[in-house]
Amino acid sequence: MNYPPVRQFDGMLLCSRYAFMPNKLEYCGGRHNEDLFERGINNSADPFLFSLLKEFQTLYPYLKLIAESNNISDVFDFRVVEAYWIGNELLEKTNMRKFYWHFIDNLNLKKKLRQDEFEKLIGKIPSGAIPHHSFHVFNVWLRTGNLPIAHTIETMNACRISWGKIIGINGNEMEVETQNLIEKENKISLSDSITKKIIYKFFDRGFIENPKINDFVSIHWNFACDILTTQQVKNLEKFTQYSMNLANRQSLTK
Repeated sequence: MNYPPVRQFDGMLLCSRYAFMPNKLEYCGGRHNEDLFERGINNSADPFLFSLLKEFQTLYPYLKLIAESNNISDVFDFRVVEAYWIGNELLEKTNMRKFYWHFIDNLNLKKKLRQDEFEKLIGKIPSGAIPHHSFHVFNVWLRTGNLPIAHTIETMNACRISWGKIIGINGNEMEVETQNLIEKENKISLSDSITKKIIYKFFDRGFIENPKINDFVSIHWNFACDILTTQQVKNLEKFTQYSMNLANRQSLTK
């Protein structure tokens, strides 16, 4: 698989790009956002970055599940990190028994969710649940980071990793052509194409260097995380749709 030059780095650095914005908003992880940002900017994959990413109570257990299911020793192997945030072939080899105990032991969802909610979630494992970020966003209604409250359609849309084509760049913002998550008749789907402005720099510093018109970027909480390859766009769209289909098998009404 071929990546642009900016992608030729350790998986921890890729992970820091996606973890940065929800951490800045104090939704997930510890209180070292500036350290997370600086290491991402400077491509510094050091032991402290490892410790920062381990503080993400939902992220790290999912990475462990993917790595163990694929006999990969490094939790932050690039392929593992990409599988969780974007999606790749590693998701198809998930150990279902480990997935079950992942919900109970690692995420403690049996205690956090109502019994009927937990049973619905567990029921999706034999139906083809995958350890992809979008599966958790769409199928676990409780936001399981630092704010254990229910998702809304707006927060699900912001929390999922979306993709957009750059159509304009101005200062610290870029305008992208993308889609919103919408709810209709108790089902979620993606809207028709829209344009929106997103952040890609703070004080003229960001993870994406030299973005170009028509590049595709990944977006997390209205922040541009990375440039995507054509295959990554296809994978992200594929696994997002797959996770929406699983969510739509059960009524969205709690």
